[in-house]
Amino acid sequence: MLKPQLSLRSQFSSTSSTQTPSFLLQKPFLHGNGNRFTSLPIFSMQNSFHKKNKNVRIAFVPGNIKAVATSSTEKPTSVKAIVTVKLTVGGFLSDVLVLNKDDIIDWLGKTLLLELVSAQLDPKTGLEKETIKGYAQKTSHDEGEVKFESDFEVPSDFGEVGAIFVENERSKEMYLKDITLNGFPNGPVNFTCDSWVHSKDDYPYKRVFFANKSYLPSETPEGLRRIREEELVTLRGNGVGERKTHERVYDYDVYNDLGDPDSSDDLKRPVLGGKEHPYPRRCRTGRPRSDKDPLSEKRSSNVYIPRDESFSEVKQLTFSVKALSSVLHALLPSLEAAIVDSELGFPYFTAIDSLFNEGVDLPTPKKAKNKVSLLNILPRLVKAITDAQDDVLRFETPETMDRDKFFWFRDEEFARQMLAGLNPYSIRLVTEWPLKSKLDPKIYGPQESAITTEMIEREIKGFCSVEEAISQKKLYILDYHDLFLPYVSKVRDIKGTTLYGSRTLFFLTPKGTLRPLAIELTRPPINGKPLWREVFTPNWDATGVWMWRLAKAHVLAHDSGYHQLVSHWLRTHCCTEPYIIATNRQLSAIHPIYRLLLPHFRYTMEINALAREALINAGGIIESSFSPGKYSMELSSVAYDQQWQFNLEALPADLVNRGLAVEDPTAPHGLKLTIEDYPFANDGLLLWDTIKEWVSDYVNYYYPNPTTIKSDQELQEWWTEIQTVGHGDKKDETWWPVLNTPKDLIQIITTIVWVTSGHHAAVNFGQYTYAGYFPNRPTIARNNMPSEEPSDEFWTNFMRKPEGALLQCFPSQMQATKVMAVLDVLSNHSPDEEYLGKAIEPAWAENPYINAAFERFNGRLKQLEGIIDERNANRDLKNRSGAGVVPYELLKPFSEPGVTGKGVPYSISI
Repeated sequence: MLKPQLSLRSQFSSTSSTQTPSFLLQKPFLHGNGNRFTSLPIFSMQNSFHKKNKNVRIAFVPGNIKAVATSSTEKPTSVKAIVTVKLTVGGFLSDVLVLNKDDIIDWLGKTLLLELVSAQLDPKTGLEKETIKGYAQKTSHDEGEVKFESDFEVPSDFGEVGAIFVENERSKEMYLKDITLNGFPNGPVNFTCDSWVHSKDDYPYKRVFFANKSYLPSETPEGLRRIREEELVTLRGNGVGERKTHERVYDYDVYNDLGDPDSSDDLKRPVLGGKEHPYPRRCRTGRPRSDKDPLSEKRSSNVYIPRDESFSEVKQLTFSVKALSSVLHALLPSLEAAIVDSELGFPYFTAIDSLFNEGVDLPTPKKAKNKVSLLNILPRLVKAITDAQDDVLRFETPETMDRDKFFWFRDEEFARQMLAGLNPYSIRLVTEWPLKSKLDPKIYGPQESAITTEMIEREIKGFCSVEEAISQKKLYILDYHDLFLPYVSKVRDIKGTTLYGSRTLFFLTPKGTLRPLAIELTRPPINGKPLWREVFTPNWDATGVWMWRLAKAHVLAHDSGYHQLVSHWLRTHCCTEPYIIATNRQLSAIHPIYRLLLPHFRYTMEINALAREALINAGGIIESSFSPGKYSMELSSVAYDQQWQFNLEALPADLVNRGLAVEDPTAPHGLKLTIEDYPFANDGLLLWDTIKEWVSDYVNYYYPNPTTIKSDQELQEWWTEIQTVGHGDKKDETWWPVLNTPKDLIQIITTIVWVTSGHHAAVNFGQYTYAGYFPNRPTIARNNMPSEEPSDEFWTNFMRKPEGALLQCFPSQMQATKVMAVLDVLSNHSPDEEYLGKAIEPAWAENPYINAAFERFNGRLKQLEGIIDERNANRDLKNRSGAGVVPYELLKPFSEPGVTGKGVPYSISI
């Protein structure tokens, strides 16, 4: 651990040894006189430690804190340290009414002990130079921040200050924003902290903060090498014991905390991570094992994440995290109390409309403060009613519904959203015919699809044959057959839900739009019943039309589940957590790549912990409201095993892999899209290139010599750990990129940055716009198709009132309202959102070259905004403009707060 390496002369000094300080002559402290610090006993003490050729003295009196380091040969430099501390809830300065130990420490000016660390070794001894210590005293208290100052006398031969040790003398942690050292001839030395500093009562070792200048390991000044290495050792921890809230340890574990077997056998879930259920790793908490299942971890209300990953007590708290937590822990329980019958569906479509007009009455919370909290944090959702005790959950009308009330009903919109909607990651080019499954035919039935050539040619009659359509890249598929079919039997055992394997075919029209051709729904042989499957097509008779609409509802439920579990959770939130852990374990805080990646990781581990607590856990929102129910996370693991590859997370590679693009060096972005008007791909490739240019400028600056990539031990350990530990279940795959050159690093970093920014924005911030009116994207299907073994009564009711069959298939009132509330918050931009490329990181700003590169990055992002506006105004682009069509803006970089359907944050912050 980090330990100070010298003893210093310290004393409480005054103007003369016999003079009595005036404050000791004041009246004694009287309880209730309104002055907390009128008089306190002060004891004078002096300790002297002598070093050869050097005296270092720390002199202290309240109101005049000073650390003195004097040299016998040259005049020292007077340096003032200014420390900025953020006010917190429950942390620093929270107890303002009761005099305690911390108040005395503050008044004495001993809140923070600072130690300046030289970046150079002592040329005479070859050892680290003695640090210079000094207490910092509070000098100002502005709204939200407190300033501390300390004066140092730094000898001329001390060299550059490369780091500062900080010791928090109070009994509570504090949030340190930054430290600035003023007075050096070459200008101030800045330390961007943005970190919690533990109390020395919790942990006796000092925190270290490095100056904003970045160094590769081989270029690290000798005076900082040991500190750099030991800090990484601290962050890795020892891999044992239960982690404590104040700790900053980054370690790995499997997903063994989603179930709750101690509460109920029905809440037991398999461990995700390992040979049986491959999965990325999460942050280790070290909680005790379950009593009933030794493979599972006990659940608790507080999920450990390293302290600097949680900003939940900073007053400038991310609004979205607070809002989501409030929805999960306060609003949803109130909703469950309001809707007594959890299985009750919507009787009419007007009842769905009432969610946006009248709303749902919520019972008054037991504690008034909860009510106030909901009103303050969820103003979009919770409305106050004058002279009424109850509140109302009333939803804002989504923009899609506001523009076109019947948008969800239309086939062309169903198809358009495959390219410009919430999940543009699933549609693929059909390259082989007939369509075939890879599943075992002995278990799941014939491998060849029931969709025949005759069916398709009947639908596209007059355009081309199936063979021509495939050769001309005009046939596309949404394929959830092989992934979902193995779960059909299991899911159907769950009360109130059903499942099929599905295939949906689309045809690319001459106008560049997609036209749905056919939907195949399959139930494998189960419970002694033979295989059932049927193909539905757009129809021209009443019964056929309603069967088509019901088939679409099932497909949309499949797409909603896949979107939430794979495109969103797995490929962004879940797969990013190992990158965060490895970055903190293997890359020093002064490594330039650490500083490049840092803004892309903010809040992600906190939001992931919240998801494990109440979203993806057994019985949580996902399991209770999405297909495939309690098997949701297990299916996510199957998708990871079968589909996820790091190299395909790069947008260009993903498009090529799905057949939506072909490599073409003469085309923009080096790709030619097979669907030219593909809004997600068109905007995404511009954003991808913009990110890659910025990353290239940054990486090439720090690695001008390609050989330094292979010799950068921290970087190599980082990339190795991501593959072999963070994504260890795929460590032997041959598709992992090598890391030998700056080009390799640029591709790897660009991929990670794209996933945390553009990819996540594209699948997250349109959730309420496209799924807020849930008939457009039902999250679950509750009833089988009418043609699958219907009872006489069911068929009679369907024929009499087909609308009722669709409403019964849709989510229940409880499921729909819970999901709508969560999606509203997930789609919401915080007032303090940090958008990609908008504000520069302090460490970047101090380097003129990086600062200039960032300015170019920012300029290109602003140009992208204009290009997207121009595209949305182009009437020839039918997939992003038209009567009642919501413009595609999900990849516009910047946004105002709220549910805007645009804006790309740096990180997965919600």
